[in-house]
Amino acid sequence: MARVRLYLDEHVQASLAQGLRARGVDVLTTQEAGNSSLDDEGQLRFAAAQGGVRLSYNKRHFAKLHYDWMAAGRGHAGMILSDQLATGVVLRRLMKLYFSLTSEQMENRLEYLGAWQ
Repeated sequence: MARVRLYLDEHVQASLAQGLRARGVDVLTTQEAGNSSLDDEGQLRFAAAQGGVRLSYNKRHFAKLHYDWMAAGRGHAGMILSDQLATGVVLRRLMKLYFSLTSEQMENRLEYLGAWQ
């Protein structure tokens, strides 16, 4: 039962990555990966290749990508989409999700963080 690895969008607060790491979560940011110049499709390709669940505040674009990929039979490690909220709120919700779903359960799954209150 492997835990979820997260790949954070470039617009997600750096303090969120720090808070997740302090709680033992495996996190990689777009900036750390040197991927700031990649478009949304490239970001998802990178996350899928690394086995990272993509966290983004760009709900509209990544939801569309998820459904396009599923229709084309392409897989990914999962997506978590959220409104841009205070870091503590996002952290609390992510930790609920983290302790509830394994990486296997997140495969090809789209989760809205608002459901994890």
